[in-house]
Amino acid sequence: MALALMGCGGSSARGAGESTAPPEQEAAKTQEDKEADESKTEPSAAPEDGKGERGGNGSGVLVVYFSRTGEQYEVGVIEEGNTAIVAQMIGEAAGADLFEILPADDHYPETYEELTEVAKDEQRKKARPAYAGEVPDLTPYQTVFIGSPVWWGDWPMIMYSFFEDHAEDLAGKTLIPFSTHEGSGLAGFDRKLSSACPESTVGEGLAVRGYDAQNDREAVRSRVESWVLSMGF
Repeated sequence: MALALMGCGGSSARGAGESTAPPEQEAAKTQEDKEADESKTEPSAAPEDGKGERGGNGSGVLVVYFSRTGEQYEVGVIEEGNTAIVAQMIGEAAGADLFEILPADDHYPETYEELTEVAKDEQRKKARPAYAGEVPDLTPYQTVFIGSPVWWGDWPMIMYSFFEDHAEDLAGKTLIPFSTHEGSGLAGFDRKLSSACPESTVGEGLAVRGYDAQNDREAVRSRVESWVLSMGF
C-alpha cells in the first residue's frame, strides 16, 4: 500500500471497488530577496497552545485514508472512492494535509463480490498487506483523522499495517476515526484504533454511508463541517 502525500484537492486511488457492506533556473536575487525567501522557509513557531510544531500546511492536522473505486455496494461502479470523498471534505474543513494509503501490490478486485472474498480472506488470516512508499514524518501533526471503508465489520487489514508500523509515531496524538459503510456504521473503529494505538487519544468518530457520499454530497459536507467544528477546528 502506498501513502501519497497531497493537499486537500488530492485524487483518490483507482482500483478495486470500495466495499462498505458486511462486508502531488531561478534568476539571481538581491540580498534582500534572498533574506525574504529564507524567512519563508524557517520552521514555524510552536502554536500558542504548546502542542508543538504544526504540520505541512501549518494546521498540525493530517488526514490518513484508504479508499477504493470500482464496483460499489448500492451505487454501482464508482470513479472516486467513498472514503476519498469524505477525506477531502475533512481536509477542507480542518485545513489538513492528506495522505492516501495505497497497496504496494494492488491485488484487490474491481468487482464487489470478489473484493469481499479477498477482504474476508485477509481478515481470517490476520494479513498485514504492505503499502507502497514512505510515510512522511508524523511529528508535526497533533491531530490525525484516520478513515477507510468498513470491511466485514472491521478496518481493512491494510490499515492495521499502518497502525502497527506507526503506533509509536502516533503516541501522544489525538486520532479521530471515520468510516464509510452501508449499514455497519462506525463498526467499532474507535475501540479497535484505541487498541492498536494504546498511547494515543481516540476522539469521537464519524460514519458516512457510501451512497450518501456519492449522491448527497452537500448533506455529507454539512455533517462533516459540523463534526469538525465541534472539535474546535
